[in-house]
Amino acid sequence: MHASPAVRRTEKAEKIGVLLDDLYPETPVPLAHRDPFTLLVAVLLSAQTTDKKVNQVTPALFRRAPDPASMAQASVVELRDLIREVGLAPTKAKHLKAMAEQLVTNHAGSVPADMTALEKLPGVGHKTASVVLAQAFGVPTFPVDTHIHRLAARWGLSRAKNVQQTERDLKRVFPRDTWNRRHLQIIFFGREYCPARGHDLTTCPICGWAATKARRAAEARR
Repeated sequence: MHASPAVRRTEKAEKIGVLLDDLYPETPVPLAHRDPFTLLVAVLLSAQTTDKKVNQVTPALFRRAPDPASMAQASVVELRDLIREVGLAPTKAKHLKAMAEQLVTNHAGSVPADMTALEKLPGVGHKTASVVLAQAFGVPTFPVDTHIHRLAARWGLSRAKNVQQTERDLKRVFPRDTWNRRHLQIIFFGREYCPARGHDLTTCPICGWAATKARRAAEARR
């Protein structure tokens, strides 16, 4: 009797997990930060911007506004000038000030370790909240960005059309106590081995055996 698709996906995820643990036994957060607030700010800034660029602008930003109170007191124009090199800087500057004001007003100047409360903050979506919960507070989450969404499809772990469903699919196949490191490991792997385009699946340590037939055919047509 053949194993069900769900069982096959779980077995594949287990094998992928072993390989990722071997390749990336340490999973440092790519965004420079020193506490939950600076991590929250860095993750918010990282949307449509590289981690490298965020790490270039945050030192000056955190010297001026190292905590919610000081960021709430800064003007939007000042914040915008400090982060002008990142994408969507004008909008992000407005979000930073409004977010800091809400942290001061509603949370006594601290970042809440609660998904619902985080998602209510200006500029903070589900993925940003998940990263903060995982990396600042150790709460098991599985943040899914477009890169993880892409690799989950390549590896046949999810057929989802959106990141929300991909997150649910990955949570089903990876043990809960691995979620926080798997999120970072998959990002590291994608950057090092698994580009979006021009990728030779046959030489990839995971795609070489995990990619579905449909995915192999689709990649070959590119």
